[in-house]
Amino acid sequence: MEISDIPALNASLNAIATVLIIAGVVSIKAKKEGLHRLLMGASIIVSAIFLIGYVYHKIAVRGVHTPFNGEGAIRYVYYTMLISHILLAAAIPVLVIRTAYLGIKDRRELHKKWARITYPIWLYVSVTGVLVYYFLYVWFQPAAA
Repeated sequence: MEISDIPALNASLNAIATVLIIAGVVSIKAKKEGLHRLLMGASIIVSAIFLIGYVYHKIAVRGVHTPFNGEGAIRYVYYTMLISHILLAAAIPVLVIRTAYLGIKDRRELHKKWARITYPIWLYVSVTGVLVYYFLYVWFQPAAA
């Protein structure tokens, strides 16, 4: 695997986390607690692997960021999404760990309260993580010379 492959791998991990998070919420609404625990545990593991890959990539490229090549109004869309993604992503580890801890300790009412906050933020960060990849590497690549 090349360093240049990591962003695609990370986007894939974010996409997998998105599916697992949604499936985990659907399963608890269906009162399938065991499945919910399995799916949310898997989403935490996948998200942790993503985070390791993201940090490794940033270290490997010495913090150099990939420039966004879109022009016009789409730049505002991209940077608004990116800024909200970054700010919310910074909160995700704390929110997820706290929410999971409360679930593991069977503190159901507190777990539910935290999950109502954690779920939409985690889902947004996972989805926008995939979108950032597409904006940078698929939809708005620089023209070949």
